[in-house]
Order: sequence, then structure tokens, then C-alpha cells
Amino acid sequence: MSNHQVKNPAVIPTFTASETLAADLQRALVDITALSLVGKQVHWNLVGPNFRDLHLNLDEVVDIAREGSDELAERMRAINVFPDGRPGTIASQTTVPEAPEAAVITADAVDYIVSAINAVVTTLRDIHDAVDEADPSSSGILEDYTQRLEQQSWFLSAQNYSAN
Repeated sequence: MSNHQVKNPAVIPTFTASETLAADLQRALVDITALSLVGKQVHWNLVGPNFRDLHLNLDEVVDIAREGSDELAERMRAINVFPDGRPGTIASQTTVPEAPEAAVITADAVDYIVSAINAVVTTLRDIHDAVDEADPSSSGILEDYTQRLEQQSWFLSAQNYSAN
């Protein structure tokens, strides 16, 4: 056994986020994390016509939100920002509307989840230009999740159209 201690070289990041960039990414993290939580809340309490399709579609939304929150948080760490995904932080800072507490009929669930997705997309779009200017690598993440969530908003909202 060797008596030599291995010392890791100091990690010197090539880029450190400004306070503004950190705050913008935190806003995105809060909202996309909240979307994953409310998506499951509605998923568990859904009732009514077209239950199964909507139940499964909500899982797709939750999966996108969970992937997005992980990708954002890991990007934050890569640029020397500590992400804050604690429940109290998410609850107090999100722009996502509060989810229904109990059973929710499918048509109302669609309206709710579309509004929740749109709240997240609004945040992503609001911060995009500033993030892009400060760190184009981070803005690419915002663009990807904006596109994916807008697609889900369209898929879901199409369920409540009628031929009036």
C-alpha cells in the first residue's frame, strides 16, 4: 500500500454564471419542477371521458418536465450555480397555477394542464434572450424545452375543441 496521497487538482471552471443568469435559470427550474408536480397531481385525480389517453399524455408532460428540471439543475451546477429545488422554494416562487385538489374531469384537466404548461413556456420565453446573451449553451436548453412543451400544449388543447 502506498503512503502517497492523491490530491485532485482544483477544478477551475471556464465559465461562472452571473447573478442575473443564475436567477433566470432558477426561475426556469422552479416552474418546470412545479409542472412535474402538478402534472402528477392531475394524473392521479383524473376522471371522465377519454380518461386513459389523457392519463397517459399527462405522464408524457411529467417526463418532459422531470428531464427538463434535471437538465437545468445540472447545467446550473456546471456553471457554478447551486440549484434550489426544495419544496418550499418551488411552492413560493412558481408561476404555475395551483392544481385542483381532488377529482378533476378530463375537460377541466386539459384546460388546467394547458394553462400550467403555458405558464412554464412564458417563463422560458421571458428569460430566453437574457440567458442567450449571457450563455448560449444554457439558452439551448430553454429552446428545447420550450418547443417540447409547446407541442404538448397543442396536443392537449386539441382535445377540447368542438365543431361549434
